[in-house]
Amino acid sequence: MVGRAICLKLLRSTTYRRCFSTETAAVETISTPAISQRKRISDGRRKLSDLINRADSESNIKDALNKLDNEGESIQKIDIVGCINNLRRTDRFDLALQLSEWMESSKIMISNGDRAIRIHLLANTKGTDSAEMYFDSLQESEKTSKTYGALLSSYCRQKMFDKVSKLFEKMKELNFTSTLNYNNVISLYLRSGQPEKVSALVQEMEQRNIAVDIFTYNQLMNSYALVKDIVSVEAVLEKMEKHQVKFDWLTYGNLAGIYINNGYRDKANDILQKMEKMKDMHDREAFHTLITLYQKTSNPSGVNRSWELLKSVFPTPSKFSYLIVLLALSKLGDSEALEKRFRELESHCKFFDIRVSNVMMESYLDRNMIEEANLLYENVLKQGVEPNLRTYDAFTNFYIKNSQIDSALKYLEMGASKANPKKKVWFPKDESIKMFLAYFEDSNDPVRAEKFCEIMKKINRLDSSVYDSLLSTNSAASEVEL
Repeated sequence: MVGRAICLKLLRSTTYRRCFSTETAAVETISTPAISQRKRISDGRRKLSDLINRADSESNIKDALNKLDNEGESIQKIDIVGCINNLRRTDRFDLALQLSEWMESSKIMISNGDRAIRIHLLANTKGTDSAEMYFDSLQESEKTSKTYGALLSSYCRQKMFDKVSKLFEKMKELNFTSTLNYNNVISLYLRSGQPEKVSALVQEMEQRNIAVDIFTYNQLMNSYALVKDIVSVEAVLEKMEKHQVKFDWLTYGNLAGIYINNGYRDKANDILQKMEKMKDMHDREAFHTLITLYQKTSNPSGVNRSWELLKSVFPTPSKFSYLIVLLALSKLGDSEALEKRFRELESHCKFFDIRVSNVMMESYLDRNMIEEANLLYENVLKQGVEPNLRTYDAFTNFYIKNSQIDSALKYLEMGASKANPKKKVWFPKDESIKMFLAYFEDSNDPVRAEKFCEIMKKINRLDSSVYDSLLSTNSAASEVEL
């Protein structure tokens, strides 16, 4: 299932960017030099951003906007739209909706693209019923391919099959379908485990002379991959080459993931090498994908080459980039390269990132290098960085594995104090619990067994299987209330 997860993740990373390419209305042309225009836009957007950051309620934002407007402050549409798009990118849909509502209630002329975005925002904040009500309230001339498409997208995200089917058929009758609409419906089928329906939709696109784009081709490949039809996957590649469709890094990564999932490591490596040679690759995520997929093919040289490529584009890699490469090297067991990269990170980063430090601590513990692990743990604390549940689980696992029960219980208790008992927590790992139970089964240790039960009870992990196991091996467990 690794390859499938990779493929779907790759596609999801671009779905949002593609799902709303609706154009907004053109701003009225002003005869000013380009540099003055850019400064005006920048100042206006900054003013709006400051206003949004200060606002703490819907009324505050709308009142503040009305106040600015009444005071004669020029509020340009291009600035509002820019702020709405920024808010959407950071999932602050409530604030974006408030701006959209104010814009539509003002004297600013809005386009069908703006209305489509309003539908999207309503669906994300108040549900599809609100989006439908707004759509129904539009004049017939405003019910265009954009507004229909926005409603269809909302239905697809909510997996509302009946509504998707009905609306999509109506859009076909009105000749409102587009590549984007088909891609949304295809994505719905893939996410819902119905890959067999995808090829028919792609054929329909071709019959209707609707452009099949690279995203469609990727989804078609995934549909065949999900039913283990690699021959058809490769037929899609041949079709893309025939139509001179230029591959992007997502396509290469998607295809490599498919090959990995189906056991074709050599083919996956060939594809990844082609991806390495791509020109103008300036996306960190592309390099992260290369590193991760090379790790999946057990190719440490590929991981290290990809890392050097990343550094050639980004001379100072981010902590997240280091996390990606350290995880890959750790899983490959390349401890020499792992330590080299970590020292490299330490040399130019002032502060620890607990996720990165965890990778190194886990590597040390896996190699029984407890002194090194403890030293790194102390350095993390000195930096004022809080260990997380993964940190405590790593030490708990190490100590119980080595039958050092007091130390194991110490880290178990520290982890339990950080866990939220109201949520379903993964701490400690099932593997750690099994080792605790095995220890108590072999040792007559009622005091520590009782302490273990008390800790597990605090984090709602003292289920019947754990309790029964302890009850059968240690009389102390029976004294602990469930």
